[in-house]
Parts: sequence; C-alpha cells; structure tokens
Amino acid sequence: MSNQLNEQQKSAILHIDSPLLVLAGAGSGKTRVITHKIAYLIKQKIHLPEHITAVTFTNKSAREMQKRVTQLLSQTEAKGLQVSTFHTLGLKIIRKEKQKLGLRKGFTIYDYQDSNGLIKELLKKDFGGNSDLEKKIQWQISSWKNEFISPESAIKNCTDPAEYTAAQIYLKYNQALRTYNAVDFDDLISLPAILFTKDNETLLAWQQRIRYLLVDEYQDTNTAQYEMIKLLLGNRTGLTVVGDDDQSVYGWRGAKPENIALLSTDYPKLNVIMLEQNYRSVGNILHLANKLIANNNHQFEKRLWSAIGNGDKVGVLSARNADHEAEKVISRILHHRFKYNLPYSDYAILYRGNHQSRPFERALREHQIPYHLSGGLSFFERSEIKDIMAYLQLLVNPDNDTAFLRAINTPRRGLGPGTIEKLANFAQTKAISLFASCYEIEVTEHLSKRAYDNLLNFCDWINHIAEYAERDPLAAINEMMSDMQYREWIENQSDEPKAAENRIANVEELLDWISRIRIKHSDYDLSQCLNHMTLMGILERENEDDESNMVHLMTLHAAKGLEFDHVYIVGMEEELLPHRNSLDDSLEEERRLAYVGITRARKGLTFTHAKTRKRYGELYACEPSRFLEELPQDYLDWEDNRQETTEEKKERGNAHLANLRSMLVEPE
Repeated sequence: MSNQLNEQQKSAILHIDSPLLVLAGAGSGKTRVITHKIAYLIKQKIHLPEHITAVTFTNKSAREMQKRVTQLLSQTEAKGLQVSTFHTLGLKIIRKEKQKLGLRKGFTIYDYQDSNGLIKELLKKDFGGNSDLEKKIQWQISSWKNEFISPESAIKNCTDPAEYTAAQIYLKYNQALRTYNAVDFDDLISLPAILFTKDNETLLAWQQRIRYLLVDEYQDTNTAQYEMIKLLLGNRTGLTVVGDDDQSVYGWRGAKPENIALLSTDYPKLNVIMLEQNYRSVGNILHLANKLIANNNHQFEKRLWSAIGNGDKVGVLSARNADHEAEKVISRILHHRFKYNLPYSDYAILYRGNHQSRPFERALREHQIPYHLSGGLSFFERSEIKDIMAYLQLLVNPDNDTAFLRAINTPRRGLGPGTIEKLANFAQTKAISLFASCYEIEVTEHLSKRAYDNLLNFCDWINHIAEYAERDPLAAINEMMSDMQYREWIENQSDEPKAAENRIANVEELLDWISRIRIKHSDYDLSQCLNHMTLMGILERENEDDESNMVHLMTLHAAKGLEFDHVYIVGMEEELLPHRNSLDDSLEEERRLAYVGITRARKGLTFTHAKTRKRYGELYACEPSRFLEELPQDYLDWEDNRQETTEEKKERGNAHLANLRSMLVEPE
C-alpha cells in the first residue's frame, strides 16, 4: 500500500467487514481513498472487478476516478470494473430491464426542453395552457421523483389547488412518457428503484452483479438515490460511501445531507472514519473554515488541520459599489502577480450568483487580462450582445449579410423565412448584398408588397441611424435603441423578470463600454470602437479552450471540487451571501457554500463586500455578511482598519504600469 496514504486513509481502504462512511473534509484526499480501495478489493481478490461498481455525480468526476484507477491497476486487472455516474448506472439497469418497466426497444431520454414541451402540451390540452405554470410544475414533478413520491401519492397528499394541478399533470406526464416510449432524466434513478421495490427476483439478480458499491460525494444524494443504494446493498456489508456534510450545497436540486445520518439508522454496524488532514490549504484558511462551519448543527464533528504552515492573514476589502469592488480586486491581482511573478491561473474570483460576474468581466477586459468564465456564457456569446452587435456592425457596414440576417427579425418585423430566402436568392443572382438588394427595383417581382415595404423601411431606418452615427455615435445608438424597443422586446421574450433584467443589464454594459472607449479615444468613430470590441471578443474566444494562464471566474457552486492558490470571495453581504431567499430555511446551506469557497484556497484568501449595490435599477445599502462576523477576527486583515504603506502604493502603481506596457497595441 502506498506510503503517501495517512493512517485514516489506510483504515478506510482496509475496512471491509461492515458498511463504511468516510467523512472526508475538503482537500483530505477522498478520491485517493476510493481509487485505492477499488485497487485493494481487486488485488486482494476480495471481489472480481465486474462485481465492483463506483458511482459519482458528474462525468468529469467519473473520468477522473477511472483515470486514477487505471494508474493503480493493469488493464487486465481492471477489466469489467464499473465506474460511472448515478444516472449512467440507472440507464444501464433500465436498458437491461426495459420490458419490465413497460418500455420498448429504442426508448428515448427526454432532456429538459423535451419535458418542458410535454408539460406545456398537457397544460394546454387539459387546463387551457398557462406558461407561468410550466416551469413550476416541471420543477415539482422532478422534486416528487427525486423524493421517490409516485403520482398517486402526490395526488392523495395535495395541500392546495396548485399542488393538485401539478399532481394531475404528473400522472398524465408519466402516462404520456410511457406512450411515447420515453423516460426523463429523473426516471434514470427513480425507475430502477421502483422496479427493485416491486420485483424481488430482479433485485436479487442486480445484487449478484453489484457485490461492492462505492459512492462518491454521498452528501449530494437525494431520496431516490439513497433508496437505490439501500436496495442494491440489501443486508450485506459491501458499501463504502465518501462524503462531507459540510459541503452539501445542492439542497435546491434535491440533495439530502441528512442521508448521512440515515446510514447510522439503517446500518447499526456502520463504521465511520474521518479524514481531517487537509493537503490543500494553509492553517489560517482552515482555521477560518472550521470556525465558520462550527455554527452549523452536526451529527459528526470534524476539524480540518494542515501540516503546510499557517500562511498570511485573510484579507477583507470594502468597496463603495460593485464597480469599485471589481476594480479593487483586479488591482490586487495585478499587484500580487507583479510582485511574485505568478501566472493568472493562480487566481480565482468566486461569487454567489452569475450576475455578479459582469463588473469583473468588464474590469478584466479593460486591463486586457485573460479570463475564463465557468458556468455561464462569455460576454460576447450572449444572445442579446450578438443582437446589438449585429445592428452596430450593420450601421458601419450595411453589406454585412451575417449582421443583416440577425438584425432583420430581432425584434420581429413580420418577415418570414420565405421572404428572406427569396431575398437571398435574388441577392445571389445579382452578386450583391442583402441590404443592397432591398433597393433594387426588380426585387419587387419576387416579394409581396407588404414584405417589400417592411424591408425598405428597415433599410431606410438603418441608413438614417448610420448617417447620424457619423456625427454623434452615442446619440445615434441611443436613438436606435429607442426606435427598436429592444428592451421591451426582451421583457416580452423572457419567462421571468429577473432574466429580462440580466439581459437588459448586459446590453447596457455593452453600450457603456462603447461610451468608455469614446471617452478614452475621442478620435474613434463607431467603426473603430467596434473593431476594438471585436478584437477583444476574438481574443476571448481564442482563449476559451486554453485555461492555462487565465483568471478563473465562477459561482461558488461551480467551484466545488476545484482549488486555486489565491481566491477572492466577492459579495460577502447580507442578502447576497447568505442569499435573501435562504435566510429563513436554508441558512446552514448558505454557510456551507461559504465554507466551500474558503476551502478552495491553497495559499491566499480575500473577502470583499460593497457598501451599495443596484437591484432592479434601484441603489440600496448593503450590510457585511453575518459570516464575516462569525469568523475569528484576529485571523482577518480588514483593509478599512489600516492605511496602505508608501511601499505598497508604489508597488501597486508599478504593477499597473507593467500591465499597461504589456497590453496589445490599440487597433488603428
């Protein structure tokens, strides 16, 4: 057995006499334990590889686990071993037992959009249709399936009319899936569990196939997954689950951290081993993490420790607003990187919600610092940004057919695909652009009068705005936005006000960016502004597949399982972290989320909070997060409590100058 394993890890690997719970703290080497245990079970011939199954939650985690196992076993030794996600295992069972589940060969798996479409169809057929209910009912059905609640039970236990409607749709939805020979994503777990409860012969056959089961990220299991585990194990001992109740942050999608406590009830001989040595973070960071999470209730108490050293105090930065917060963070990154000659990839900016990334993206772009945005579209990929860029590109180059095709029907102008196809065929015959074709007399022979008038009105309007833009680009753009009524269109197109607000804010960010470029380069016309922005977009796209030297931006949820040398957790404010929707019943999960963020940092950690923020266009005052108050204050370095030294100011100035010198030459 490897000398790199500590005593607790070795104990977890060697234990096979009873079900085992490994409570693995952040950075404590849990994947190492699982992979070495698999190798131990096979090498010691305790179980054949085809009788061992390891499951986790993401394809990425499963691939990483499989890769590590292959480094410990030869190809021959590992032959037949099953390492997969829960849903892949469920799909394997469904394929094998499809007839018993009422499915036929070639059944379909419905994705989110397919399920939503079916629910919409059922609502329209039986309840007259109500688009506001579609997503709520879809979420409720998913929740019922994850809770292992049948349609009949849901109908029987309804407490209000809305829930009764959802339960009725649930029943019809399941019936429709069987009619269409389909299953949805949640069925991949719930259907095997339902089958096992009803068909003991089938259950026994699968228990013979799976004689040892290893489960990673156990704290993220829902009720249906727990039932599947319990049924597959039966009254045997072949189970090792690895998890951390302090990192359970997916309650909103059905995860039940209390499943850890259920193990002790269902398996009285359960053995518990704690992995508390952290191999990732310095001592000061772990001390903060321990103190914060101690405010949650625990069945099993654990305390992370590290042999790496204490490290520096954890910084706390105060900012006036979101823009000032972003500037401060980027300034600190530039300074720190300049001082220690580190790659950008050493830095990560973590936040509670995707909307918080906007000012950081802007600040990073303006300093031409490469960054990778996880869990969201890059700025230039957002549909609303593509829409407005198409209009702007058409203003400076009306022969841009790609821009014309995007702009002509966004918002809609009553021009169908048939009209555009006829226009395109005419333009190709004439070897001219689509825009120019609209001014050819012969085009009237191919189009209806209404379609022709709509096209001509659009082109005349573009010419008017383009002419205005030559004199005053910003005023012209404002007139264009007003005429388009794009904001109103976004509001009508969006399912939720919050989604519309975020999209409109992205558009405003784009327009603000043009304004800032004009202020910085007063001699730039609109074409040069767009060239500058397009170049930044190209550079961003070129960097998408290469994260080797980029600042990481992501939500705290997306950061789970990752680690970085230097982490900035931004927006540490009441109603943001903890989120205002979680203050009543999910405060402990919000604290776990902050704990996850803290334990991502290896060497350096900084918190930030703003004194004011905008919400729905209104400015409101912010209070620092209660989580900051729960931390041991002597381990924190509050910026407001000390003056920056002359040497620090000088270093910061030198860092900014160095970054300016390294920037790309501005386009002519």
